[in-house]
Amino acid sequence: MPRPDLRPSLLLLVLLALVAAGCGGGSGSEREATPEAGTEAPPGHNEVGCRKVEAPEPKGDQKLAKPTSELDPSKEWVATVASSCGEFQITLDVKRAPKTGASFAALARRGFFDGTTFHRVSPGFVIQGGDPLGNGTGGPGYSVQEAPPEDLAYTRGVVAMAKTLSEPPGTSGSQFFVVTGEDVGLPPEFALVGRVTQGQEVVDTIGTVPVDGETPVDPVVIEKVTVSSR
Repeated sequence: MPRPDLRPSLLLLVLLALVAAGCGGGSGSEREATPEAGTEAPPGHNEVGCRKVEAPEPKGDQKLAKPTSELDPSKEWVATVASSCGEFQITLDVKRAPKTGASFAALARRGFFDGTTFHRVSPGFVIQGGDPLGNGTGGPGYSVQEAPPEDLAYTRGVVAMAKTLSEPPGTSGSQFFVVTGEDVGLPPEFALVGRVTQGQEVVDTIGTVPVDGETPVDPVVIEKVTVSSR
């Protein structure tokens, strides 16, 4: 189902098609999303255990100023993502990606991600969220440029930023993705955020929710993102 060129995630779709062709399609991932025989979801939950919630209203076009604050690289910075499927933590890679991490943290502190969704779920590939419009075309109103590490591999648990085809490597706004495949073979063009260091099972659950194309049948809501240091 084609969507507009300006989506930050279009390149992911193209590469997903190549990956799927190389591994024989997504039938295995689809089977993983099917509950075992004889099991029933608890009341108010879908078949993979996520709470059934209403889709949040789109926040509309955003016109935020680019943040100027930095994160102290001597500290460990952790973003906690609370969702309708559970909670997971991302350790920001502030040494290899200081600008991207600082932007992500600034958006979280503003509550930018709160009440948005994981609008795209590509089984065995990525889950993607951070869009204030909820349709894959939105952003914060600014962009950050930071080339990712040349040796970066997009393996399971890596968190990076989405971009359009026309934007140079390392461009980011607010949309981010978490890799759910073991190694999805993307080129090092997507700005690094960090890695999931706690709650990978929650990410895996989100990666198996029932989808229509790549859109979750039931909304997967990002309820709150907080950032703390230690």
